[in-house]
Amino acid sequence: MQQDKQPDYHPVVFRDRAAGYAFLTRSTATSESTIDWDDGETYPVVDVEISSESHPFYTGKARTVDSEGRIAQFERRYGGGGQGRNGAGTA
Repeated sequence: MQQDKQPDYHPVVFRDRAAGYAFLTRSTATSESTIDWDDGETYPVVDVEISSESHPFYTGKARTVDSEGRIAQFERRYGGGGQGRNGAGTA
């Protein structure tokens, strides 16, 4: 591999503003703003809108879809209880 073609891979802090959560990892992402981390070093910080700390799937606050209500709505709209595609029940 050509060394001059690879992106700069360095430590970066990702900060979730909604949850007040930040974590240090390595990434090619860049940022002009910096943060002083717990180890005394200064790292670039990238603000994100959502992370595992605030995502509904990971926090257990995911909204479940009422599948029975959706089926009933479909049957009301398009007529439920049809005989299907095999033609049974038709003259």
